[in-house]
Amino acid sequence: MGHSKQIRILLLNEMEKLEKTLFRLEQGYELQFRLGPTLQGKAVTVYTNYPFPGETFNREKFRSLDWENPTEREDDSDKYCKLNLQQSGSFQYYFLQGNEKSGGGYIVVDPILRVGADNHVLPLDCVTLQTFLAKCLGPFDEWESRLRVAKESAANSKWIQEHPECAYNLVNSPHLKPAWVLDRALWRFSCDVAEGKYKEKGIPALIENDHHMNSIRKIIWEDIFPKLKLWEFFQVDVNKAVEQFRRLLTQENRRVTKSDPNQHLTIIQDPEYRRFGCTVDMNIALTTFIPHDKGPAAIEECCNWFHKRMEELNSEKHRLINYHQEQAVNCLLGNVFYERLAGHGPKLGPVTRKHPLVTRYFTFPFEEIDFSMEESMIHLPNKACFLMAHNGWVMGDDPLRNFAEPGSEVYLRRELICWGDSVKLRYGNKPEDCPYLWAHMKKYTEITATYFQGVRLDNCHSTPLHVAEYMLDAARNLQPNLYVVAELFTGSEDLDNVFVTRLGISSLIREAMSAYNSHEEGRLVYRYGGEPVGSFVQPCLRPLMPAIAHALFMDITHDNECPIVHRSAYDALPSTTIVSMACCASGSTRGYDELVPHQISVVSEERFYTKWNPEALPSNTGEVNFQSGIIAARCAISKLHQELGAKGFIQVYVDQVDEDIVAVTRHSPSIHQSVVAVSRTAFRNPKTSFYSKEVPQMCIPGKIEEVVLEARTIERNTKPYRKDENSINGTPDITVEIREHIQLNESKIVKQAGVATKGPNEYIQEIEFENLSPGSVIIFRVSLDPHAQVAVGILRNHLTQFSPHFKSGSLAVDNADPILKIPFASLASRLTLAELNQILYRCESEEKEDGGGCYDIPNWSALKYAGLQGLMSVLAEIRPKNDLGHPFCNNLRSGDWMIDYVSNRLISRSGTIAEVGKWLQAMFFYLKQIPRYLIPCYFDAILIGAYTTLLDTAWKQMSSFVQNGSTFVKHLSLGSVQLCGVGKFPSLPILSPALMDVPYRLNEITKEKEQCCVSLAAGLPHFSSGIFRCWGRDTFIALRGILLITGRYVEARNIILAFAGTLRHGLIPNLLGEGIYARYNCRDAVWWWLQCIQDYCKMVPNGLDILKCPVSRMYPTDDSAPLPAGTLDQPLFEVIQEAMQKHMQGIQFRERNAGPQIDRNMKDEGFNITAGVDEETGFVYGGNRFNCGTWMDKMGESDRARNRGIPATPRDGSAVEIVGLSKSAVRWLLELSKKNIFPYHEVTVKRHGKAIKVSYDEWNRKIQDNFEKLFHVSEDPSDLNEKHPNLVHKRGIYKDSYGASSPWCDYQLRPNFTIAMVVAPELFTTEKAWKALEIAEKKLLGPLGMKTLDPDDMVYCGIYDNALDNDNYNLAKGFNYHQGPEWLWPIGYFLRAKLYFSRLMGPETTAKTIVLVKNVLSRHYVHLERSPWKGLPELTNENAQYCPFSCETQAWSIATILETLYDL
Repeated sequence: MGHSKQIRILLLNEMEKLEKTLFRLEQGYELQFRLGPTLQGKAVTVYTNYPFPGETFNREKFRSLDWENPTEREDDSDKYCKLNLQQSGSFQYYFLQGNEKSGGGYIVVDPILRVGADNHVLPLDCVTLQTFLAKCLGPFDEWESRLRVAKESAANSKWIQEHPECAYNLVNSPHLKPAWVLDRALWRFSCDVAEGKYKEKGIPALIENDHHMNSIRKIIWEDIFPKLKLWEFFQVDVNKAVEQFRRLLTQENRRVTKSDPNQHLTIIQDPEYRRFGCTVDMNIALTTFIPHDKGPAAIEECCNWFHKRMEELNSEKHRLINYHQEQAVNCLLGNVFYERLAGHGPKLGPVTRKHPLVTRYFTFPFEEIDFSMEESMIHLPNKACFLMAHNGWVMGDDPLRNFAEPGSEVYLRRELICWGDSVKLRYGNKPEDCPYLWAHMKKYTEITATYFQGVRLDNCHSTPLHVAEYMLDAARNLQPNLYVVAELFTGSEDLDNVFVTRLGISSLIREAMSAYNSHEEGRLVYRYGGEPVGSFVQPCLRPLMPAIAHALFMDITHDNECPIVHRSAYDALPSTTIVSMACCASGSTRGYDELVPHQISVVSEERFYTKWNPEALPSNTGEVNFQSGIIAARCAISKLHQELGAKGFIQVYVDQVDEDIVAVTRHSPSIHQSVVAVSRTAFRNPKTSFYSKEVPQMCIPGKIEEVVLEARTIERNTKPYRKDENSINGTPDITVEIREHIQLNESKIVKQAGVATKGPNEYIQEIEFENLSPGSVIIFRVSLDPHAQVAVGILRNHLTQFSPHFKSGSLAVDNADPILKIPFASLASRLTLAELNQILYRCESEEKEDGGGCYDIPNWSALKYAGLQGLMSVLAEIRPKNDLGHPFCNNLRSGDWMIDYVSNRLISRSGTIAEVGKWLQAMFFYLKQIPRYLIPCYFDAILIGAYTTLLDTAWKQMSSFVQNGSTFVKHLSLGSVQLCGVGKFPSLPILSPALMDVPYRLNEITKEKEQCCVSLAAGLPHFSSGIFRCWGRDTFIALRGILLITGRYVEARNIILAFAGTLRHGLIPNLLGEGIYARYNCRDAVWWWLQCIQDYCKMVPNGLDILKCPVSRMYPTDDSAPLPAGTLDQPLFEVIQEAMQKHMQGIQFRERNAGPQIDRNMKDEGFNITAGVDEETGFVYGGNRFNCGTWMDKMGESDRARNRGIPATPRDGSAVEIVGLSKSAVRWLLELSKKNIFPYHEVTVKRHGKAIKVSYDEWNRKIQDNFEKLFHVSEDPSDLNEKHPNLVHKRGIYKDSYGASSPWCDYQLRPNFTIAMVVAPELFTTEKAWKALEIAEKKLLGPLGMKTLDPDDMVYCGIYDNALDNDNYNLAKGFNYHQGPEWLWPIGYFLRAKLYFSRLMGPETTAKTIVLVKNVLSRHYVHLERSPWKGLPELTNENAQYCPFSCETQAWSIATILETLYDL
C-alpha cells in the first residue's frame, strides 16, 4: 500500500525568500514544488538550474519546470512540478508570478561517497576523518603540491611574485597605504623592543605584566602616532586650496556651474592616497563663499572664511583618524595579551624577529632601509605592487563583506586576526577582473578534484562566495560526488546557511572544544544528528523541512586550543567517545590521540609527526604504537562509529548521569538494538580536583549482550613529557587500558548487574560501577528482552501490509490470532460508510448517547472524536516534530488505557465494526509486550496503517468525482462520513415499509427489527445528538454537497422522504425532533427541500423515480395526531403539490404548545406563523417582526439590553433567497409538467369562496417579470420602481428582501442574493449581476466566509460573543450573530455565482474569476488540514478570527465548498 520512494514537498508562497534556509536532500529523492495558499490559482512558473539528466551543471543556466496535474481537472490544488535528484551539489530555484519574481531559494543534494576495493557506499554519518598538517608529514615529493589550500596563498609563492596583481597590493588598492605605513612603524617598534632599546622606557623583550602593556600603549600614543601623522593621507593642503580658490574668485568672466544647494563642502579623498593629496569641489566652494563685492577686502574676507572651513574639515579627519588609532591600539594590545600573557594563549615568550610583538599585516620583500625613505616606495608602482596585504579574519564581522576593499578600515584599525604566512587574493567580481588568478586557482582546484574525493574549505567565511561557487563548480565537474567540508565562523546559523546553501557544503565542522562542561558536550551530540529514541516512522511523502547543516563533529580541530591545557589529559578518551557516538560524521586532529600537550601551530611548527612502530618503547619520542596515548581506544571507537552509521543506528538519547558522566545511546529503529556508551569526563585534572568515588547506579532497558569496549585512562611509570626537537611527541606517562568484546561478568568497571522488571514485559539491567574513574568509558551492546524482540518482529511483519519500511526486523509466525491472517484491507472493504462514521468519528455527545465518551488525556484535554480521527489529529501534530514528551505519548508509555479504549470501544459494537476492533486488539496484544518507550511509535504505525486503509475504503464507496478528485476534494468528502451517522436512537422519522433499500438492524433492547437510516448532523459538537441533531434547513442546504456530490444517493433519498413524511401546513420542519417534536417555524426549509429533490432528480441515475416513491405521512392533515409509518402513504409528487398549493392558498397558524415551554425568548406574536404568495409578483412572503423564519434566525435573549424576544434579523416580507428558491422550484415543476412527468400543471386555491386555478407557467412568469424590477437597486436615482429612494445607501446591489415591516432592512447589503443567482440565474441580467457580485466581493468577502452584513451598516459588528451580556442592544447575548460575523456556507454560493456569471462575461473575466475561486478555496484547504476536527467551521469572527461559539465542523460549510469545487 505504501510506496517506498522518498518524496519531499516544497510549498511555494508569495514573496517567500528562502536563501538563508537550508533544505537538504539525498540523491534518489524526488522533490515536488507545490503552490502554497497565497499562490493557488495564479500563473506561476518555477525555474531551476538543476540540469537535465546527462547535462553538465551550469550555475547561470535556468530552465522552467512543467506542471503535472494528477486530477487533470480545473481544481488543480494538487498540481506539482518535480525534480528527480540524481546529482550532488547546490542548486537554485526561483519562481515567477506572471513576469514578476516572487520568491526562491536553494536546495543542497548530498554526495554519495564510495570507498574500498569493492567501491561500497559510505554514508555521511560513517565518515571518520583525521586532520594532518601536510608539512609535518615529512619529505614526500607530492604531498605539499597536492595539499596546499586554494583560498590562501603563501606570501613567498613563486607565482604570486610573478603575478602581484593577484593580491591586494598598494598599486591596485592604494587605500591600504596609511595602514601599510602604520604596519611598518609597528614592525620597527617590535624590532627595537626585541633588541632591548625600550627597556629603559619600561618595555623589556619579555612582556610579563600590565605595567609592560601600559608602557606599550604610552609609547605608541606618544612616540609612534605623532611621528606618523596618518591623518595627512586624508587631509587637504589648506594653503594650496586657498590659493586655488583665490585664483578662481579673481578670474575674469569665471563661470560657476550651479550646484545642488543641499550639497555641502566635504573633502574628496585622493584616490592615490598621498599626504595632503585630498581636494574639495571648488564649484561648491564658490557657491558657498560669495564676496559681497569685487573689492580686494571682500575677496580677502571670503578667502579667510574658506581657509577656516578647510581647517575645520581637516580637523574632522584628524579626529576620525584618532578614533581609528584608539581602536588600533586596543586591538594590538589585545593581541599581545593573548599571545604572551593569557593562560589559554600560546605564551610566545620574548619578542623576537621570528615572534614579533604583532603579526605583520603586509609583505615586505625588500632589504630594510631607512624608515623615512621606505615611505617613498608606496608611490613607486614597480615596488608598491609587491607590498601585499596578508589575509586573516575579523572577529564579529559580516563574512559576506570583503574587509580588504575600499570603505573598510580593518587594516588601519588593526582589527584583522592575521595569518602572516598568506596574502589576501584579489579576485574581483568575475574572471575578467583577474584572469591569471581565476585560471590558476581553477587549475589547482581541478588537480585537487582529480586526486581527492573531498575538500576542506578552511575559514570558508573569508572566501568570497562567488569565487568559492566558481571553484566548486569546476571541482564537481570532475568529481560529481565531491565531499565538501567547511569551517565557518559567521556567528549566526542564518549566515552559515548562506554559505552551506550557495556552496552545497556537505558537512560543517563543529567543535567539541566549544563545550564548557560535559552537559554542553552531551547537548552538542544531541543537536548535531539523529532523532530521538522511539521516534515515529515518518511517511515517505512529506513536506520538505528546513534542516541544520550536516555536522562533522570533531573532538579537536587543528587550530583549537590544546585540550590537555584546556581540560586535562584524562578527558581525551571520554570526550572522543562522546563525540564518536554522535549520529553524524566524526573527526579529530593528529596529535590528539598521542596526547600532545600543546597546540600544533599551523604557522610555526617545523617538526614531523611520529612514526608507527609496534615495538616502540614509551621513552622513544619519535615513534608510537597501540600503547601510546589513547590510540588503541580511538581505533576501537572509530570502528564502532562506522558500524553504527552503516547499520542505521539513527536514534540518539543523551543522558546526563551526573555532572561528569554522560551516557549516549545509539539505537536502531529496525532491529531495536542499542549501543550505550557511558563516559566519565575529566574536564578538571583528577590529580588536583575532587571526583567522588560514589558513581550513581545506571538502569539500561533490555538485555546487555556484551561489553563492546571498556577503557580507562591510567598513568604508567615512565619519564615525564619533554618536547622533542625533531618529532611532535605526546605525553608518554598516560595511556589507556582497554578490553574489547567481553561479557558483563568479565568487566573490571562494572561491580555487579542485576535485572529488574519495570512493567509486565519490560526488563531493566541495573548497573553498579566500581572503577569508572575519571577518564574511563564503557560501551554496552543492548538488545530487547527476547520475548519483546519476538513481539516487535511479529508487529513489523503485520505492518508490512501497510508499508515496506517494516520488512527489516520483521518475523513471520504461524500461531498468531486467526484474525491477523486476514489482510486489514479486506476486513475494511466490508464496512459501510455509516459504520466508518462510528470507527473514525463521533464526538463526545454522539458517543454519550451510546453510553461512552471521548478519551480524556490527563494533564491535557479530551480527544475531539472517540473514533480513530480523534487520535490521528493529535498524532499528526506530534509525529512530524517527534514530540515524544507530549502528554499523549506519556499516557501511552504509562499504561494500556488508551490502547484498550481504542479496541474495546469497537469490540462492544456488532458486525464488521467489532471485527475491526478484534483486529486492533490482536495487534495490541503484541504492542503491549514491547518496551514502553517504543509503544508510541508502534501504536502510531498500527493506527496510521488502519486509518489510511479505512479512508481508502470510504472513498471507494463514493462518486467518481471524489475518487478521481484532488486531495482537497477527498478530504472534504470525508465530511460526509463525519456528519452522517446512525445513533443509538434513530433521528429520522420511520419511512414507509413499502419503500425498498431501507437499512434495518436488530434493536439491542427490544430485540426487534428497526430502521437505521443515516441522518445528517447540522454541525459538531453543538448539533450532533438528540433532538438537536437534525434541522430541516441545515439538512437541505447541505444535502447536495454532502450526499449527492459524494454519490450517497440512497441515503439522500431516505432523508428527502423522511422529511417529506413530516410536511404540515405546507412546511418542512426546522427542528425535526423525530417528527413528533418538530417545530414548523421556518419559511425556507421547504424550498431548500424542493431544491434538493430537483438536484436529486438531475444528478442521480433514474433520479426522477423518487417522485413516485411512497411517503409515509405523519400528519395527513394539519391537525391530525402523528400516525405510525405505513398508515397513509402518498407518492412524493403529491406531497410536493400540497406544499405548492398551501403556499398559494396562504399559510396561517399558531405554533403548537406556543409559549416558554418551546421557546423561552419568543414574544407571543412570534408564535404566529404566516406564509403565502403575492398575487401580483408571484413572490413568496411571510413572517412578522417578532419571528425569524430564514437562516438568519437569531432571537434576542438579553433582559439587560432589552432585546429579549426581538429577532435581530426578522427578514419578513419576501426574502431574496426564498424568492430565488421558489422560482427554481416553479420553473422545474413547469418543465416536468410539460413533459407529463409531474401530473399537475397548476395549483387550485379558494379566493372569496371561489376555486381559482394558477398555472405554474403564470406563476413562473410573474416572478420573472417582477424580480429585477423590484429587487435590483438601480444605479439611476430617479428610477420609478424604487419605493423608498431615501433608504438607498448602495446602488447596483440586490435587496436582501422586499416588503419588510421595517423597510430599511430591504436595503441592507447581505450575501443572500448570491443564493438566488445560483438556483435561479435566469432572474438576473448578466451585467447587473456582475456589478452586484463585485460590490459583494469588495464589501463582504472575508478570508473563509462572507460577512453577513455590510461593514458600512451602522449595526455591523464582526465579533460574535454569545456569553456577553451588557447594555448594548446590538451585541448583548450574541444579538449580532448575523450582523457581521463571517459565515462559511454563503461563500460557496458567492463563488458559484461568480463562476456562472463570469462565463457569460467572457473568457478573460472567467480566467480571473477562476484565480479568485482557487485562491479563496486554498484557505479552506489550509483550515481543513490544520483543524483537529477535520472540518470547516460554521462561522468565524471578522477577518477569519477564531470564534469559540461556532461549531468546529458544519455540514453546510463543507457542502457548499464541495459544490464550488464540483462547479469548478
